[in-house]
Amino acid sequence: MYYEDTDSGGVVYHSNYLNFMERARTEWLRALGFEQTRLRDELGLIIVIHSLSIQFKKPAYFNDMLAVNCVLSELKHSSLILQQTIQRDGVVLIDAHVKAAFVNASSFKPIGVPADISHKIKLETQQEIL
Repeated sequence: MYYEDTDSGGVVYHSNYLNFMERARTEWLRALGFEQTRLRDELGLIIVIHSLSIQFKKPAYFNDMLAVNCVLSELKHSSLILQQTIQRDGVVLIDAHVKAAFVNASSFKPIGVPADISHKIKLETQQEIL
């Protein structure tokens, strides 16, 4: 953690955890081979957060090294349900359930998860289970 992420007492601001989880989701998609700019520019879709539930279990502090995890819980027709955790030394600090929806980049109306993305996510999930 950096000073800019914390208050004067060295505790991470609660809203910054959302930024950390956003970065982890972006990197998760990137690791699957899907750049969000390509999704927007070539497929005309964006992924937006529909809803989330978060539990703040313990605080993070200045200079902590955190691990931010992103695991698929459920793949629906036009959305993903993700389980995200933020940990320090294996201890869960933040536990969140995030629903991310696929929408048309122009109209913001829900659209189905493209077949290639759905297929790749299913393959990745199966490999994690094995």
